[in-house]
Amino acid sequence: MDPPAATEFRTLYLATGWGSPTEEHCARALAGSWAVCSARDAEGALVGVGRMISDGAMHAYVNEMIVREDARGAGVGAEILRRLVALAASAGVTQIQLFAARGRAPFYARHGFVPRPDDAPGMEIPQTR
Repeated sequence: MDPPAATEFRTLYLATGWGSPTEEHCARALAGSWAVCSARDAEGALVGVGRMISDGAMHAYVNEMIVREDARGAGVGAEILRRLVALAASAGVTQIQLFAARGRAPFYARHGFVPRPDDAPGMEIPQTR
């Protein structure tokens, strides 16, 4: 669950095309996260990162899941997501939600997330209690 350096995170983030945050923004985002899970290749290069924000009790929100394009399909994202969800569940969090990037909803569905109603967008893991 070690967070990456802000420079590494920014490089991975820029590859998504979602925007162009500064290194300072990336450092603040990492510091403000409740949980950060990183994945690295055999050489130690960052290949994936997931961030979660939470109140630590009732709600958690997966606000970023990024896997380097050449590492997709190898289970990197699945393992990052599994660890984030497990951490939230172990803290007793019952509401785990996210907004899927365009075209990525099937990935989250394979890992237990279901779409929310049209008038309450996003996805969530159904409550187990």
